[in-house]
Amino acid sequence: MSARTTPWPLVALFTAGYLAPYLLPTTVGRLESGLPLSATQAGAVGSALLLSSAVAGFLLASRVDRIGPRTLARTGLLLAVLGYGGAALTTHVPAVTAGAVVGGFGSGTLTAVAATGFAAQRDPHRATTLGLLGVSALAGAVYLTVPHLGPGHAQPLAAMALTALAVWPVTGRLSPRTAPALPRTTTATATGGSRLPHLRSGLLLAAAMPCWSAAQNSLWGVSGRIGLTQARLSEVTVGGVFAVALGAGLLGVVGAGALGPRLGRALPIGLGTVLIAGCVALSASAVDLTSFATGEIAWNVLYPVVLSYVIGLAASLDPRGRWAVLVGSASSLGTATGPVIGSLLSARAGFPAMGTILAVGLLAVAVPLTAVALRRTTTTVATRPALTDETAVRLDVAA
Repeated sequence: MSARTTPWPLVALFTAGYLAPYLLPTTVGRLESGLPLSATQAGAVGSALLLSSAVAGFLLASRVDRIGPRTLARTGLLLAVLGYGGAALTTHVPAVTAGAVVGGFGSGTLTAVAATGFAAQRDPHRATTLGLLGVSALAGAVYLTVPHLGPGHAQPLAAMALTALAVWPVTGRLSPRTAPALPRTTTATATGGSRLPHLRSGLLLAAAMPCWSAAQNSLWGVSGRIGLTQARLSEVTVGGVFAVALGAGLLGVVGAGALGPRLGRALPIGLGTVLIAGCVALSASAVDLTSFATGEIAWNVLYPVVLSYVIGLAASLDPRGRWAVLVGSASSLGTATGPVIGSLLSARAGFPAMGTILAVGLLAVAVPLTAVALRRTTTTVATRPALTDETAVRLDVAA
């Protein structure tokens, strides 16, 4: 596939692979309401799905060019169709859980193929943006449609399976092999070569990111139940809020790219994380549409902005990208544990207390993140606004 053309097959794969985490709130909520599962158990299934996806991406990041993108993409699509489709067709809890895990591994495989291909493009930023646009638009459409299809756990899982099935024809346009690209080099150097520079800062960042990511996904994993049970909104209204929030998240991505390095990294990371903490507390304590929508939409705007600066910070610690890979892998672990943490906290302490705990945790994590950012000057990777997005591709592949 030429690097000069729009990589539509890769965009389609990215959309299919990223749909699962985008649909996490409705998936977890419907697992709880449609199956004999507690909130904690439903969150654990969501965490298992995301962890399986993260493991697949980590294992396959450096192997895409060896196995071949076409073969690997078709394997991922097959796993997604069989896993999510099987989970949608049964009410047997162990089978649903197994299907979610298998489907999650398929999603992670698709993401690895797409991100590796994006990195080989002349303009990885443009390709990644198209992928984000695709998955946000599709997820928004699902949130608006699913409430009208009746109760049960099957609908969001079926949406993931059908998306994978619809993407299958585009795999014929993928090459059986791809030239060695940036992710392969980055992954290789992450485990070998010279000693990692800025060891203290890198370790501090890698230790803080799982907590930061877990707090974000803890809220996202139970947001659907907050809207339905505490704010007493209909599923249609909650789906509409999520659709608007996902669209607002795209504005955050565009805004971060346009702002670039003008404010440095410490201010966006530190102040942004503090504002996110406020959004988390507001969403978790929401009792009506206004507070719920305000918290969710504001959070979805801020989250990608802060994340883009954290990614740039990790990349600035080592020009060979090793810290970017390691921090991305650490972040993926926090993402996977989010749903079960959110479910446990909300079940034992209630949603408002959960929000307070997560907000305090974010405020604590903001300290080391900001400290690392203050030690680094805006150099190399911060000189181009698009570079943080290019590094994001590396993180997606590694994670």
